[in-house]
Amino acid sequence: MIRVLLADDHAAVRAGMRLMLEEATDIEIVGEAADGAVAVRQASALRPDVVLMDIRMPGTDGIRATHEITAAGHADVLVLTTFDLDDYLFGALRAGAAGFLLKSVEPSTLIDAVRRIAAGDGILAPEVTRRLLSAFAETPAPNTAPAALDHLTDREHDVLAALGRGLSNADLAGELAITEATAKTHVSRVLAKLGCTSRVQAAILAKEAGIA
Repeated sequence: MIRVLLADDHAAVRAGMRLMLEEATDIEIVGEAADGAVAVRQASALRPDVVLMDIRMPGTDGIRATHEITAAGHADVLVLTTFDLDDYLFGALRAGAAGFLLKSVEPSTLIDAVRRIAAGDGILAPEVTRRLLSAFAETPAPNTAPAALDHLTDREHDVLAALGRGLSNADLAGELAITEATAKTHVSRVLAKLGCTSRVQAAILAKEAGIA
């Protein structure tokens, strides 16, 4: 069972997300939070698999809450917002969000996203994926790669490059001719060595280092 925490300052929105997710027999809503600070506390206490996080909330906003939750390793975070502004997108991903979707998403897409993130994959709405790729295309690759990259093995470099191309664990396994479980282990090791809290953060690093 995938345990999910809902964080949004509007009760009606939380009710709508609950209604959509409860259509899936493998998803359980374990808690709700109306602001970021409560979301952080509940993530620590309840240890959900996935937190659905709004960005604009009173007090501690969703980006700060995402950073605190992912840095502590309490859960993976899927940002779900009505806003697709670049500041929110990049802020959420750099804070460690494993995915970013707009609230206009269809129920089936939301359920699939929760399942994929719980399985260790990342996901981005098509609208923001194009913007993210465009941003990287317009940014010159740096002349030097982060020092942490020197600690990766050749196989781990391949894994990081694959993450930069947006490959899922299943796609990565197929490309490297390994099992999906082994692919997930490689991804976890790469994230640990690079100090990343999500595969999306690792993908951003790969793009910035010019190796993807």
